[in-house]
Formats: sequence, C-alpha cells, structure tokens
Amino acid sequence: MEGRMLLLAVLGSLISQAWTSSQTHQRHSELHTMHPWRRHSSGRVKRDWIIPPIRVLENSKQVPEDLVQIKSDKIFTGEVIYKLEGAGVDQEPKNFFEIDDKTGVIRSKRPLDREKHRSFTLKAFALSPSGERLENPTTIEIMVLDQNDNRPKFTQNQFEGLVAEFSIPGTSVMSVSAEDADDPMTENAMLSYTILSQESVPANAVTKTMFGINNQTGAIYTRDVGLDIEVVKSFKLKLQVADMGGMGLTSEGVAVIHVADINNHAPQFSPVKYNMLAVENRHDYEVGRVNVTDRDDRGTGNWEVKYSIYNDPHRSFSITTDPSNNQGILTVVKPLDYEAQYEHTLILTVENVNALSNKAPNVPESSATVIVTVVNENESPHFREDPIQIVVPESVVPGTILKSNIAYDPDNSELRYEISRDPERWLDIDRVTGNISVKRTFNMRSPHVKNNIYTAAVKVTDSGGVSTTATLTITLKETNDFAPELHPLSGTVCKDARKKNSGLILTATDKDLFPHAAPFIFEMQEEMSINWTVIQINGTHAMLQPLVDLETGEYAVAVLVSDSGSPVLGAIAQLNVTVCLCDSFGDCKSEAGAIFGATVGINFIALIIIMACIALLLLLLLLAVAITSCGGRRHIKKGTGRLLIGDSEDDIRDNVLNYDEQGGGEEDENAFSIDMLWNLHDAPSTPGSHCPVPGPRGKQPVRRDAPHNLPSPTYPRRPPADPTDIEDYINDGLEAADNDPNVPPYDTALIYDFEGEGSLAGSLSSIASCSSDGDQDYDYLNDWGPRFKKLANLYDPR
Repeated sequence: MEGRMLLLAVLGSLISQAWTSSQTHQRHSELHTMHPWRRHSSGRVKRDWIIPPIRVLENSKQVPEDLVQIKSDKIFTGEVIYKLEGAGVDQEPKNFFEIDDKTGVIRSKRPLDREKHRSFTLKAFALSPSGERLENPTTIEIMVLDQNDNRPKFTQNQFEGLVAEFSIPGTSVMSVSAEDADDPMTENAMLSYTILSQESVPANAVTKTMFGINNQTGAIYTRDVGLDIEVVKSFKLKLQVADMGGMGLTSEGVAVIHVADINNHAPQFSPVKYNMLAVENRHDYEVGRVNVTDRDDRGTGNWEVKYSIYNDPHRSFSITTDPSNNQGILTVVKPLDYEAQYEHTLILTVENVNALSNKAPNVPESSATVIVTVVNENESPHFREDPIQIVVPESVVPGTILKSNIAYDPDNSELRYEISRDPERWLDIDRVTGNISVKRTFNMRSPHVKNNIYTAAVKVTDSGGVSTTATLTITLKETNDFAPELHPLSGTVCKDARKKNSGLILTATDKDLFPHAAPFIFEMQEEMSINWTVIQINGTHAMLQPLVDLETGEYAVAVLVSDSGSPVLGAIAQLNVTVCLCDSFGDCKSEAGAIFGATVGINFIALIIIMACIALLLLLLLLAVAITSCGGRRHIKKGTGRLLIGDSEDDIRDNVLNYDEQGGGEEDENAFSIDMLWNLHDAPSTPGSHCPVPGPRGKQPVRRDAPHNLPSPTYPRRPPADPTDIEDYINDGLEAADNDPNVPPYDTALIYDFEGEGSLAGSLSSIASCSSDGDQDYDYLNDWGPRFKKLANLYDPR
C-alpha cells in the first residue's frame, strides 16, 4: 500500500497567538520539513493524520516568505516533482502562494489581508518526472492571522434620541453602536464607548452633565434632573469609540437628544367672556370664536384642545377646534327663534386632547361665558302641514269647504292665499282666510287623478312679500254614480240550448270603480221569466237561456243588471235574441243547411257534389261520342280503334277547355245551368241535318266571392296516348278543379263553358246519334276499360 502524506507543523512557533509585534517580523533560521507519506516499518499504512492549519500573519512585509517544506519518503530511485493547486495558487484569488517543484518548499508571494481572505485550502502532489502520481494528494490549510489594522466606525453619522422633560436620573434615552472589521474574537474588535462633550440648545441653557453612556453597550441614560422643554429643547453629545478595549484605534460620532414635552400645562381661556349675535331661522353657520392659551409644545396633543358647551338644553349650538390656532368655533346647528327666545347664555369649558400629566400644577379648570343675542328678521309664513291632505267623496257638491286654518305667520303679519296649481280648476280659496272650497264637481276619470289622488298647490304670502308654497293632495273617495251597462245587446241562441245547457253569454261594465262596480247581479224581468232565465256564472258574467222550446225567430228579452255599490244602482236592458237551428259547433245555419245537417255532415255533401261532377263528365263524354258518330262516321275506318277522330290531325279532345270556375254552392244554383253543354236547348240545327249546330257561347258566370288573385292549378291539356288511360285523365281534371283556390266554395261541381270552335264533330241536338248505327264500329270501346264494355255491348251489331 502506498504511503500517505504526513503533514508536520514547522511554523508552530510563528503562528502562536501570543506573538509580539517584534516576533512577527523575525524570520526563522530553520525551515521544518513535513513527511506526509512516511510508512511504518511493519509495512502497514498509517491512517491519515489530522493536520493542523498553517498560520500566517496578515500584512507581512517580508515577501516572498517560506512557510513550509513537504517531502515524500517513499523508497524509489529517481527524481520527485512537487505540485501545488487550489484557491490562492491557480484559482481565484491567484498568485498568493507557490511551491518549489524540486525541494517542496511552499512560500507566500505577497502580503495577505484577513478582512478579504481569512483562509486558504491547497492540495499538494508528488509526481515522477514522467508525470505519474506517486502519492495521493495532501490537503494543506493556511489560516491568516488578524492584525489591528481597522478603526471602529459608528453605524450612523448622527444618532437621534428623545427624552421626556422632568425625567428622573437613570432614565434610558437611546443606544449607539459601532463596528470593527477586525477579528471579533480578538481584542482588535473589542470596543469601548465614551461621551467627549455636551452642548445644549439653546446654548448654555444647561451646563451640568445631564447624560452618561455605558462604555460596553453604548446605552445613553440621564444622570441629573432639570430637563424642562421651556428651558432647553435638545442636547448634542460628542461620542468616541475605541478598539482594544479602549486602548486601540478610535473614531468619533454625534448623538442629538431632544427633550419631549409632557402635558404639564392646562389650557386657559383668554378672555373668559364673549358677546355674539345670531340671526334667527338660520343654521350651520359660524357665530363667533373663542381663544385659549397653552404653554405646552405647539402642534402636539399636549397643546391641542377640545371644547364643551353647557347650558344649551335644545342643543342649538356646537363648537369645534381650529387646529391651526386652537380657537373654538361656535356654530348654530338649529334655527333660532327670536319670538321664542331672543338671548342665549352658554358656558364653555376646554381641555387638552392628551390627559394632563401628574406633574402639572394643580389649577382649576378654565371656563368662559358666551352671550348669544338673536337678531329678528322677517320670517316666511308656515303651513301647519305640508302636504295638506284632504279626503272627500268624489260627489262633493261645489261650495263645500274642504280645509281651514292652513297657515300662520311667526311675525303675526297679514297673509294672502292663492291656489298656485290646479290643473282641473276644481278648487277655490279665500284670499284672506285661506279656506279651501270646491269650485267644480270632481271627476275620478280625470287624467290628473292618479290612484284616486288629485294634486294641487297652495301659496301664502305675508305683508313683507315673503311667500311659502305647500302641496295639496285630495284623496277622492269613489261613489256609486253610474249604473252598469249590459253587453251584448243582441245575439243568437240555439233552439235546443236548454237541452245542451248553453245560451247567450252576458256581461256588464260600470264606469264606477271598486267597490261600486263588480260583482254584478243579472236578473230577469217577471214578464220574461216564463220563457227565459238568467244563470249567474261569476261576478261579471251570466248566461241567458230559454226555459221552453221556442220557435226559431226574433225575440225581445229584458234583463236587469245591478252593481255592488252603495246605494245599489241597476239598469234594465232589452236584448234582441235570435233563436235558430245550430250546427254541431253551436253556430246558426241556413234552412238548406238545417235540412241536411240533421242527417249528413259537410263531408257527405261534398262527396255528393264530387260524384255529380263525375257523372256530368261522363255525360259530356257520351255526348262527344254521339257528336263524333253523327258528323264524322264516314271518316272512321272499322277496326282502327280510334275515337272521335275527324279529318283533323288533332284529337277532338284537344278542344276541351279547362275553366277555373267550380260553382258557388247554394248561392250559385242558377249559374250552374248557364251555358251548360254548349247551350244545347237553344242551339240551331244546320239545314239538311237533324243534328244541332253549336250556337253562340253563353256568358261565363262570374262568382262574386271568388279570389281572382291566387294562382290556379294546371289542368290537363292533352289526352293520354293510350285510350285506356282516359279514367286517369278525367280524375286529373277533377283533382285540379277541386284544388283550385280561385273558385270557392271548393266542394261544388265544375262548370264547363264553351269548348272551342271549328270542331269536325258537328252540332248536337240530343244525346241520340243522328246517323245510322250500322255504319259505326264500336268495338274500340272495349279498349277503354271495363267501364265502357257495357256501352260497347249496347252497340254491338250482333
């Protein structure tokens, strides 16, 4: 095992704490050598020693100075190279120490400063010439020894202190402090405080020594009596601090001690009697000021005062302090009345804000007397109440006095009254007495009456021209002035209303307000109670109902309606009642509707009309077939299967026109037959033929109730390619007619009018054909579907 470095102290005598200053400058003639790597003879490696630090005195002027030499005693053949590293060598702060790489001597290169660097920790190495580490590194610690090279300094340029006047000896005043940069564990930093001199402000006010100081702690205290702020305001002390227990380096400082005031003087009034004037009927204004003196320090609580008022039972006055001069400000806080009391005598007292010291002289409390004389002025009149409140019924008669004795004048002068605001001009007032009376009848429905309250204003003026205005509120009590009115005065009642427990609903209105209006009572007159009755529903509604089965027609019924006022007012109203047959909705219906309404509904009637339309279309189709067979049978080839075909290339059905007229229901029964089937009854026949010729087109009936501004549906214009689809063709036309919004009612038959000119089919005079059936082939009817097979069989030549 390699040997460990053994560090020997060679400079032990140099670092002794008992060195004298002369010894610190002597250099040892011998340099001790340390063998940190020495082995035991047995070959065992010894534990690392605890190496004491090397002590070096700061501020040494003998540099460079050898400190210690290290050697390795490991047995080997060859040369050893020593190296040193760490803070102070190759690390900051650099270049304080170095080592001789051949001899192992460690030396300092320049003076050290303990206040900057108190110690250094270095590492020493033993290397072979090739750079191989021969031993483990050894730590070397260098301690810098302190010298008394720093003066003590006070922590403040000037210390401030405060001491109360009349303080007894030994009273603590303040403490001062100082610092020393030298080692606090040595006498170099052991401080001692002293007072060098004392000055008073004002100068020479006090000549005896008033303060002392603790030389170790710096605490300043009083040594004598006689601190009076009226004599001396402050003291200035010159201080000194020294290290080495007072034997070393010194510094000076200043301490200023102010004498603090105590409340040893009570405030005094000057003078003690005052006379002031105050104008009546005014408040929150200054009447006058009082003065006091106080010998305590101005601006402190010992000087500031507060006042009190006695002999003011109504608390009409108050007094405050002006902080700038301690004057008392007397103020009127409640209006004074000259007629009630023209003079007030007040007693004022004063005291300091801070409590009086027990060292103050025993003198009686100071007081002052203030006589306040009230100055009379012309006061405005006063209303006895504002607002003036009056409650009367709305029906009060004109001339009635509503209010008297409404105002008075403190100066007992004559008053003049007037109504300053009266939007409805309902009021009158006596200009001398002020009696308020009714000029016109009140109206609760006036827009100036809000929540039954009418608001006006009254003005009163005294002989000096001073006036006052008050609000006048008149609460109007509702009276029963109007009888209720029945509604409605006409209506309908179903013939079977008694069975269905229905009838005409009645109500009433009343111009009066609560409680003279609803609830209402509905009653029948005796002569009407045989056939009619009134059933009360609630406080505002009733139902008129027949007691017996009445015939349909007009009836006059008298009903009495009464309100809930006091007294009760009622009115008889005659009702014009129509008894009629009603539908399922309770609405009256016409005679025709009444007939059908007993067995069928509106949907059934619409179905009948639709079926009639279909039958009419079929009839038109048969007529077209007959016309074709009459006028153009010679142009039809047997077996071709074509229907209604002439010389023209166009299908005769192209000439059928669609009209947006669908009848008018019951009101359009006459129009339904106009121009139907091209006016067949009036059409003239052509010479030599029994077939009628189409006459001039009749005038298209115009429905008065038709909305002609809505778009009509598109009717089918051309027949289908396959004749078997004729049924769909007809149904499409019916559907378009049924959905046409421009021809109400929408459930009536479609009206057809003139359907084209120049048809090759000829004229029609009857449904029967005017030609021989033998020349016509009707086999094509079998292709039209099962509905036309019977028609085809009728014309079968077999």
